[in-house]
Amino acid sequence: MRQLLFIVAATVMSTAVVYGSDTATQIVTMSTSAINELAISGSAPTLSISTAVAGAAPTSSASSSITYAITTNETSKKITGAINTNMPSGTTLSINLAAPSGASSLGNTSLSTTVADLVTGISTLNESGLSIDYTFAATAAAGVIASFTKTVTLTIVDGA
Repeated sequence: MRQLLFIVAATVMSTAVVYGSDTATQIVTMSTSAINELAISGSAPTLSISTAVAGAAPTSSASSSITYAITTNETSKKITGAINTNMPSGTTLSINLAAPSGASSLGNTSLSTTVADLVTGISTLNESGLSIDYTFAATAAAGVIASFTKTVTLTIVDGA
């Protein structure tokens, strides 16, 4: 009797294995975080003023071989810019960023230690090869200035 009970129990257990489910489910949790990335490509420009037309201000120096790339998955963003210290008296450093699709460039903008808007209306995009143009200008009153550098900081921030 005991042996028969054991055989019946073993048969029931093996039947459960044979008739098990052939599918399984699992819940997968996902999310995306805010992504705001900006990268600059190209060599750091060297801008030098060394000529003028008689009777006119010194001829400005420009660079246009620099590009940037941007990726954001948020809306209502803008790019701002500033330099680490103010320019010497009688000089200006201006920047002009090409706008990505759907955004607006504010054109040639003088940089200072005060943050300035450069591109507005940026929303959910990823683009590369967008031009950055720098212009260095000086008045005759600026005189002769030894070589100096400025650190330009571009930042993606909230704002239309």
